[in-house]
Amino acid sequence: MNIWVTVLLFLVGLVLIVKGGDWFLDGAVWIAEATGVPRFIIGATIVSLATTLPELTVSVTGVLQGEVDLAVGNAVGSVTANLGLILGISVVCIPAAVSRKQFNLKAVLMVCGALLLTVLCRGGVLPFLPSLLLFAVFILYLGNNIVDAKASMAESREVRPERRTTSHRQMFMKLGMFVLGIAAIVGGSQLLIKYGSELALLLGVPSSIIGVTMVAIGTSLPELVTTLTAIAKKESSMSVGNIIGANVIDLTMILPVCSAVSGGRLTIGSQTTALDLPACLLLCCVAVAPPLIKGKFYRWQGGLMLALYAGYVILLVM
Repeated sequence: MNIWVTVLLFLVGLVLIVKGGDWFLDGAVWIAEATGVPRFIIGATIVSLATTLPELTVSVTGVLQGEVDLAVGNAVGSVTANLGLILGISVVCIPAAVSRKQFNLKAVLMVCGALLLTVLCRGGVLPFLPSLLLFAVFILYLGNNIVDAKASMAESREVRPERRTTSHRQMFMKLGMFVLGIAAIVGGSQLLIKYGSELALLLGVPSSIIGVTMVAIGTSLPELVTTLTAIAKKESSMSVGNIIGANVIDLTMILPVCSAVSGGRLTIGSQTTALDLPACLLLCCVAVAPPLIKGKFYRWQGGLMLALYAGYVILLVM
């Protein structure tokens, strides 16, 4: 393909994810305000479920096409990128306090998911039946979000008993903006991954480096775009909730689905067990320890996560 066409399609993907992130976050904030559900909960449920679509699509497609290493590496690598790169950037820019009531259990479930996945994959295989333990963590996470959302809506009604009046036109516009935003982000991500990889190959960048960076980071672009948009709009709770939620889903839902699709025994490569999963677990612990203990994130913590992610990528390339 002509290099200028590749560059053009790459830029189209970039524009789509930037504008999509703007529409998507505006729609999500409106949903939070209209329902009385806290932004953290909206970020941890609706936003995170939507932004993990690329990871789920790439991983399941990889298993169906026999690219098992790609499927597993994408799911685990996306969690590592979400924490080391995306949450690292968010915390460096906005070292926000967290609501322990909303944060603590979700953070612990994320660490439990990473630890459980590391233990289950030690033998180089993720069998389907043991992987249902991961799915149980996912169900517990969703149940906790539903309970939190109901409690927050009840509190909101007590504080503000009158219902917020919303016209049908405004409701359709905001929900349409939300759906159009995620469609633009997912479509733009696919363009950016495909034509970014082609552009890198045309410029002589080794394919091994492209696999390590473009796929894992590429499928995390929705989280990155949502986070950067949230930083610009001072919506740090939406950003943190999105990242924690996306990671829980990546760790506890995607790989059990991949195990079922693969026939009940998902093969796990030696690199994943020796490096990817330990790096993921380490970043999970670094990400949640200060907020669990002190109730807030710190800039030094964000810098440490970025440094750990950079070291992880260097080890992979070497």
